[in-house]
Amino acid sequence: MSTAAIAITLGDPAGIGPEIIVKAFRDAPDATRGTFVAGDVATVRRASQALASPGQPAWPVLEIESVAEAATVPPGCIPVLQVIAAPATPIELGRISAEAGRVAGECVVWAARAALRGEIAAIVTAPLHKEALSAAGFPYPGHTELLQAEAAAHLGRGVADVPVRMMLANDELRTVLVSIHMSLRHAIEAVRFDGVLETLRITHRALTHALGRVPRIGVAGLNPHAGEGGLFGTEEREIIAPAVEAARAEGIDASGPFAPDTVFMRARAKAGVPSSGEFDVVIAMYHDQGLIPVKYLGVEKGVNVTLGLPLVRTSPDHGTAFDIAGAGLADASSLIEALRMARTLAGA
Repeated sequence: MSTAAIAITLGDPAGIGPEIIVKAFRDAPDATRGTFVAGDVATVRRASQALASPGQPAWPVLEIESVAEAATVPPGCIPVLQVIAAPATPIELGRISAEAGRVAGECVVWAARAALRGEIAAIVTAPLHKEALSAAGFPYPGHTELLQAEAAAHLGRGVADVPVRMMLANDELRTVLVSIHMSLRHAIEAVRFDGVLETLRITHRALTHALGRVPRIGVAGLNPHAGEGGLFGTEEREIIAPAVEAARAEGIDASGPFAPDTVFMRARAKAGVPSSGEFDVVIAMYHDQGLIPVKYLGVEKGVNVTLGLPLVRTSPDHGTAFDIAGAGLADASSLIEALRMARTLAGA
């Protein structure tokens, strides 16, 4: 058994996941050291062949038989552990299909269980497509919820007893979301005292571990101008501010709620100067409120981290990009950053 290995899950084979995995191994040997692909050998080989320059051999893909073999693979090879049944038929690039969803979902399930058993140090997940995942019969809207369910089952708890949160991060900004994948109407309804306080607790624990100190947490309001004293909404004074005060009473360095159109700028670190912003992280009330500022600063550097799980999971800050799948245009930078962050978080 090797606890130092990091698994990269294949992602949706109809998207750019296999392509950026090959590029990461080809272009960033430091980031891919000690990692392997949990997926399908033929799919990775197809991606490697598609990326080969005319007259040049494809980047070599080596099938391994166990996690431990990942540490013995020669430099310049992509180790792949066949963790699923191979696709019954060739996967068509750029198209949603139940078979592609099955492949992507089963790779994540395998990796989650391996991590929960302590067989691997961390998971880095290539993008999957939510519609394909659903078509394959997985009852989860995305990676986060699937991993939460696997962790709960492993721990013998209900899913609600394993609260998780999504953090998006790059060199300049971190943001953690109170709610994740739901409609905006439902996300507004999800802004409740207990949910905001739980988000503050999870963020505090995770970043205290990652930073080695108590993090400075800024909290965004829900409404324009953070409600403007109740003129534009009362969630700030009735829900968010009381949750911040309760967190502070527990020793959490939280402040707010602040106007959401400026709090992210206040938290942004200067380029090359870590922790130079006013806050180490911003708590956002819903998905797009938090993701837009991080992605605007550069999708290629953004990393998604799931907080609250009994395992380390990171992923690139982008989707399957069906429109460019197979064209050789996908940028692997975010995946490479996700690998580096996973290694740091896992101490691998």
